[in-house]
Amino acid sequence: MNWNKLLAGFCTGIVVGAVVSQNVKKKTISSDTALQLAKKAFKKEGPINGSWIHMNPESIKKFNLPYKVYRGGIMRTIDHKEEQYEFLVDATTGTIIEVNRL
Repeated sequence: MNWNKLLAGFCTGIVVGAVVSQNVKKKTISSDTALQLAKKAFKKEGPINGSWIHMNPESIKKFNLPYKVYRGGIMRTIDHKEEQYEFLVDATTGTIIEVNRL
């Protein structure tokens, strides 16, 4: 009887460990999702001509806090003038944390 309880506890521990491991690995959003979130935010202000994003997140510090971010850009035409913007999207939450007009 003791061996059955020990084996059941061991198997439960392995399953819980595997589930936790998978959830930790899924903490970052994909670069495609980050780009779609940024495009959605920019489309509120007008049409977009083009967009790009780096596929791998990079580590930065903003206000002395560490972030993993995706760097991307948006191009659009406003009043017959082309505007370009660079943005940083938090790879964990999908929040746009910085936008710069180029």
